[in-house]
Amino acid sequence: MEQVEKQEGRGASAVPIDDPWDDVPAPGRDGRAQPGVAAGTTGGGRTGTVPRQRVPSAAEIYLEVQRSPAFQEVRGRYRRFVFPATFAFLVWYLAYVVAATAAPGLMARPVAGAVNVAMVAGLGQFLTTFLLTWAYARHARLRRDRAALELRWDTQEMTRGAVQR
Repeated sequence: MEQVEKQEGRGASAVPIDDPWDDVPAPGRDGRAQPGVAAGTTGGGRTGTVPRQRVPSAAEIYLEVQRSPAFQEVRGRYRRFVFPATFAFLVWYLAYVVAATAAPGLMARPVAGAVNVAMVAGLGQFLTTFLLTWAYARHARLRRDRAALELRWDTQEMTRGAVQR
């Protein structure tokens, strides 16, 4: 088995580290005190703290997005497709199972040669599965993906802002 060695160079050491204090000028940031500025004071010589804005947490951002009308619309479009499609497929599947157990004479009726109603219905189950998968993918592509992607980008921007502050 071949071993992979760690690659040295620009790619390995050039990864930026997110430092939340990077944009805040603070005395003694590098471990040394700045000349003429006492510890615990600001550059003006007065004691105090830097006023900070309240930054929402990631959980608060996700809850805000979840309550947004855009998210509710994407979720509604998903549910308006998935619930009826699931219900219809389950009814079709259960009808096949019930017919196979309750009406064996009907299911054994020949359609063409050795092919009977049960075989046609069973193949119909496979065909229905493929059609439903195609319809779901098409519905997602045409009605939900763009809006969901916009929500994703907005959420990432909001969480990125919360992390960088």
